[in-house]
Amino acid sequence: MFIVREGLNVVSHKVQAIVLTALKLFIALGLVNFSYAKEFSLPAENSRLIGELQYHQIVKGDYFQMLAEKYDVGFLALMAANPGVDPFLPPEGAQLVIPNEMLLPFGKREGIIVNLPELRLYYFPPNENSVHVFPVGIGRQGLATPKTVSYISEKREDPVWRPTEEMKARYFSQHGRKLADEVAAGPNNPFGKYALRLGTSVFLLHGSNQRFGIGMRASSGCIRLYDDDIKWLYQNIDVGTPIRIVEQNIKLSYEPNKKLIEVHSPLTPEDSATESLISSTVKRFVGNLPENKKILAEQIKQPKGLVAELVVN
Repeated sequence: MFIVREGLNVVSHKVQAIVLTALKLFIALGLVNFSYAKEFSLPAENSRLIGELQYHQIVKGDYFQMLAEKYDVGFLALMAANPGVDPFLPPEGAQLVIPNEMLLPFGKREGIIVNLPELRLYYFPPNENSVHVFPVGIGRQGLATPKTVSYISEKREDPVWRPTEEMKARYFSQHGRKLADEVAAGPNNPFGKYALRLGTSVFLLHGSNQRFGIGMRASSGCIRLYDDDIKWLYQNIDVGTPIRIVEQNIKLSYEPNKKLIEVHSPLTPEDSATESLISSTVKRFVGNLPENKKILAEQIKQPKGLVAELVVN
């Protein structure tokens, strides 16, 4: 299951199936153009703000999956930033917000950081003043991608896929037929062309033989990237690169003469309660001004994943 949110409500399995089916159709028709993940200059150490908002005016034939790939953002990120807009038939002439402005996750600017709630991967090349940002797909509910501190232990080109016994049992119960013990490289391999292993675990960063599911919760726990993006990572990172998988629903930053906040939907319905999202750190950051409390309440009620500015005393 992947999560699509309207406010903090989880969309039903039936709607999720409709979304995935429609994406398959659009992609099968060859209407999507790939582009590479964004590279941003790093801000000063006391700043976390990178990028800038972009806008796109809808023309006939546009739909969210195409635009998500064109602008290097996740499908759900585009939906969250534009609530109420039909992702398959957006109205011609409408102006969409493209969420290419963001706050860096909290933590050392090193190696790879995957922030699960925002469905983004950040890569900080060594000895460079830049960060590369990739949309990713992560584990669906019940098969969650784990939070961890690890490293890239192995790089594989043309990986063989060997489904686990659990995967085979689940597939048989859902489809009434058996999965092969292994799938060689090629169009039927769900790992795509490249894979990067996390430590000694079974979890991978990998491509895909299906162009939907990036920027969604749709995998069995691994982290999916567009084929061009995993190819770039494969060619540009070394074995031993550290990776941290974190869960930061709310990101904060003090910037010159302003305070910024960015809120993303929680990973599970159990985390949807307002108080569970608002830590003491967030409360101190927001302060007691009624205007700021209102901004926070609105962001929690309907997370858009966009950077919002708070009032400074």
